[in-house]
Amino acid sequence: MSYVNADEVLPEDLIREIQKYVDGKVLYIPRRSEKAMGWGEKNGAKNRLAKRNKEIVSRFNSGETIAELGKMFFLSEKRIQGIIREYESSKNQDGGFNNE
Repeated sequence: MSYVNADEVLPEDLIREIQKYVDGKVLYIPRRSEKAMGWGEKNGAKNRLAKRNKEIVSRFNSGETIAELGKMFFLSEKRIQGIIREYESSKNQDGGFNNE
């Protein structure tokens, strides 16, 4: 977030109107919702977690145990079970995943 002087970007009549409500204060204007990014989209965390979770499911389907996967990915067995359950419930008819 960066600060911008209202005099530089807003019409004078709009500034006067805003000053009726917040005179001499700092005002935060949030991004429009269509420009806002969801969690993890900007820094790639969302994609990294999706990739990790797909690997967990793939390894589980190849025969690795939940305990082995928990140790390998530094996650609890309960979390590994949850990831597998999430992916199993989001399967498409063709065997792919809805969130791909």
